[in-house]
Amino acid sequence: MLEIYFKECLYFTANRLGRVLTKMAEDAFIVTGLSPTAAFLLMAVYEKDGISQKELGQYLHLQPSTVTRVIEKLVAKGLLYNRMDGRLSLIHVTEKGKALEEVIHQCWHQLRDRYSAIMGEGGDELSLRLYEVSNQLEEVE
Repeated sequence: MLEIYFKECLYFTANRLGRVLTKMAEDAFIVTGLSPTAAFLLMAVYEKDGISQKELGQYLHLQPSTVTRVIEKLVAKGLLYNRMDGRLSLIHVTEKGKALEEVIHQCWHQLRDRYSAIMGEGGDELSLRLYEVSNQLEEVE
């Protein structure tokens, strides 16, 4: 009976999936010396240099305190810098940070390739469906 509870519980199953994927992502991004979250934050800044912390939180679906903490770590590593524009904090990538861009994108592709090798095209389909479901559940809150 307990096994059925776990298999049919979205909370348990999603957390289990999260733990498995976190381990895979950590393995993929280890060569950068960054956490997967930090690497994805850098990817967002590569896409839009001068992005606000608020926008980063929205794109990455992270709490403001988490975004601040990750940015502080990346600033300390010399990969990002913060510039104030009035009351708005804008995040920019440094030359040192730009030097990591290709490696970070390679790590992202390695991660996708790894789970795609296991799941086939179902990995992309599952990802898109989970994104939709997450949006639906956030609207309920």
